[in-house]
Amino acid sequence: MHTNHFSNSVSASPLSLPQPLPQRQLGRQGPWIGALGLGCMGMSEFYGSSDEAQSLATLQYAIDHGVSMLDTADMYGPYTNEELLGRAIRGQRDKVLIASKFGIVRDPAQPQSRGVNASPAYLRTSVEGSLRRLGTEVIDLYYLHRMDPQVPIEDTVGAMADLVNAGKIRYIGLSEASADTIRRAHAVHPLTAVQSEYSLWTRDPEDAVLECCRQLGIAFVAYSPLGRGFLSGAIRSPEQFDADDYRRHSPRFQGENFTKNLQLVTQVEQLAEQYRCTASQLALVWVLAQGEHIIPIPGTRRIANLATNLAALSLRLSAADLQRLNAVFPPQAVAGSRYPEQVMAMVNR
Repeated sequence: MHTNHFSNSVSASPLSLPQPLPQRQLGRQGPWIGALGLGCMGMSEFYGSSDEAQSLATLQYAIDHGVSMLDTADMYGPYTNEELLGRAIRGQRDKVLIASKFGIVRDPAQPQSRGVNASPAYLRTSVEGSLRRLGTEVIDLYYLHRMDPQVPIEDTVGAMADLVNAGKIRYIGLSEASADTIRRAHAVHPLTAVQSEYSLWTRDPEDAVLECCRQLGIAFVAYSPLGRGFLSGAIRSPEQFDADDYRRHSPRFQGENFTKNLQLVTQVEQLAEQYRCTASQLALVWVLAQGEHIIPIPGTRRIANLATNLAALSLRLSAADLQRLNAVFPPQAVAGSRYPEQVMAMVNR
């Protein structure tokens, strides 16, 4: 007799892909889109070597299976990720919602260094470059990637509103912004989305941001909902990472922190086994269950991983199930900061 502790409503194993894909609305004013988007950053940089043909095939699979939102930024590559998306959407632009970002400035001489520029002048230059690389006349959702302490958020959002009026962007978003910043920005022009890292192992938005977005009718877009791949259970040692993989420099993936965090993931894997799904599926459903205004954008370069992620939308968790997951993975359980100190300093808190 099957005696798992979950209220499992799924009889098949593995989970099958729901068709059509469940939808969620992008904020109070935005369109209805697939409940999971696709983060495209890793197709060009940060997670080791990539294969363009493989990435294009994965993007096509996403589009064919109802994934509406494709997420990129000018600094991914830099620039090459937007160009990749431009090639992928050619001839099928109407099937996707393109989200891109501006504001993080990179120095070719120092690949690890980061600056921020949210000035209206830099914004106007940036949007033209993104439109050209994406091969489109309008960017559906355009985010300020990080807040600029030198430029009042009202000035940046006011300039972004001018781009809406000019027909160059449709909706405005912020990334990694505090609740206070979100409210100030929203008063200038309605925000459609706020994007921040959120997962079982990154609970920062629960402080105030999630509730602020819910109150204001803003979609919350959760990036790295699988903890940069860690919550999949596939990463057992830091030695698995390529030499140029960002995670080699991330505090959570180093030394004792890695060991402690792996113990947490092992517990999630054990729960997933009882529930006849993967650890990554359980982690994704947990994020989705935190609010109807939340749209996760797990990133992957591979069709198999994308199919696994989409199949998670077939899964339902009861309140008791969610409590069990929270007990296994409480908010302060993770060892280590989510970014190195210099990058963490750019997060608006």
